[in-house]
Amino acid sequence: MRRPPPLARIPREVACLTDYEPLARERLDDNAWAYLAGTAADGVTHAANRAAFDALTLNSRVLREMSGGSTETEFLGMKLRHPVMVAPVAYQKLYHPDGERATAMAAGALDAPMIVSTQTSTPIEEVAVAAEGSPLMFQLYWQADRGATRALIERVEAAGVRAIVPTADAPISGIRNAEQRAGFHLPAGIAPVMLGQWPPAQKPLSGHPIFDGLLGHAPTWRDIEWLLGTTKLPVILKGVLSPDDARRAADIGCASVVVSNHGGRTIDSLPPSITALPRVVDAVGDRMPVLLDSGIRRGTDILKALALGARAVLVGRPLMYALAAAGPLGVGHAIKVLVEELAVAVALTGHARITDIGPEAIFR
Repeated sequence: MRRPPPLARIPREVACLTDYEPLARERLDDNAWAYLAGTAADGVTHAANRAAFDALTLNSRVLREMSGGSTETEFLGMKLRHPVMVAPVAYQKLYHPDGERATAMAAGALDAPMIVSTQTSTPIEEVAVAAEGSPLMFQLYWQADRGATRALIERVEAAGVRAIVPTADAPISGIRNAEQRAGFHLPAGIAPVMLGQWPPAQKPLSGHPIFDGLLGHAPTWRDIEWLLGTTKLPVILKGVLSPDDARRAADIGCASVVVSNHGGRTIDSLPPSITALPRVVDAVGDRMPVLLDSGIRRGTDILKALALGARAVLVGRPLMYALAAAGPLGVGHAIKVLVEELAVAVALTGHARITDIGPEAIFR
């Protein structure tokens, strides 16, 4: 089937992030689409992420002074023009020939920090050049041994990343039926270029194929403590839903946590990230800033996350729809739309600055 090329301009019909989804579907084959749009099992958590945002209503205040307002914030010493970050997404060349380079170009142009996946299909050094100085962070999947993990960390440190983001909630892949039905595979020319042998060699199995096999190299809290002693960069633990896990991350010295259910891609029936957020924020108090991902589609979603204690949000899948539809132009436009929607929502709820937003912005 002949598929249309990426758009060279953004049509006026594309007014919000969800408008990119059908355009992406037209341009992606079943293999790539299954990986991008698929969810764990029945998609209960994926749907719940949106339903939970939609169930929250905003409290509007009127006739307030708005002069001098802005969407600026701060995160781990980084001055940010807005609280939108690019979430780590693997194998972006599945969606556009320029892959992560295209995303980094757009993120750099819109001043959006980007978290680069361990499974990037573009070397970190090329991504850094494309980002043109905009902050990059590196999402870390644990490697077969600490030596390989250390080498990976040293390489991304040399490329200038600003933080290491180990992902805690996906030591193995979830049950993704859409990928199974499509027979998902990486096409020729697309691979996790930062890693060595792929797929990795399997050690002889003795015991349960999951607990003693696939999870044989899964990280534990001891590994996070080792990581904290290995790098001088801030460590942001991604994939936290439990207040107890958040407290432990703060206790051992993590700089931040990302409240996340992996966009509903790991295990189904987890709580929505936005529902888990207040408990995590309460657990860590003022010891660390908290980030949130999973389910963000609108500027009002970002406002709700900020009101419940998030410092900033990560957006992944919607930006990949935009990447597939229109390359770096699409990603940049999608980020711009989110930031503009946020600014309007902040103003219309009676806030001049996003740093003024608190729990009172949610209607009780």
